Amino acid sequence: MTVTNVSAYDRGKTALKSLSVDDQLGLLWFVYTKLGKSITPAAPGASGSEIAQGLFNQVKPLPHQEQLQVQRDIASRANTQISREYGSLSPETKLAFWYFLAQGMENGTIIPVPSEYQLPQAGKDLLAKIEGMSFQEQIDFLRGAVLEMGAEAAGGSSI
Repeated sequence: MTVTNVSAYDRGKTALKSLSVDDQLGLLWFVYTKLGKSITPAAPGASGSEIAQGLFNQVKPLPHQEQLQVQRDIASRANTQISREYGSLSPETKLAFWYFLAQGMENGTIIPVPSEYQLPQAGKDLLAKIEGMSFQEQIDFLRGAVLEMGAEAAGGSSI
């Protein structure tokens, strides 16, 4: 019998694929609300954080339905300008971007998850696994999950 240790990062890269795009977005929201503010981006003022804030600032002024479409485009790897910009970001910067979106949902500047939304059983199971991880594993898992999102950037740049 062969035992392999698959890192939380690698598990995160594949885990969300079993969920629909809207359920992936819902799971990210529930991770943020259930795990609290402990999952934060790099130190405020770090270059990745500033870049993520800049991308967030492109989404924030859009009408709510367009904000939702941008998130769906990123999660589904649609070839749009914002999705390509997101695709060029480092895993840390991508995680910071989702953190800023969650904060925006919380303060009303970003379209919230509908109050009647229910995470499907597969999402609930995944959320329970994430909750059972150590803090570092949670961060690594989320880095892996958000890494797979976004369209491929032109020229393969990574910020």
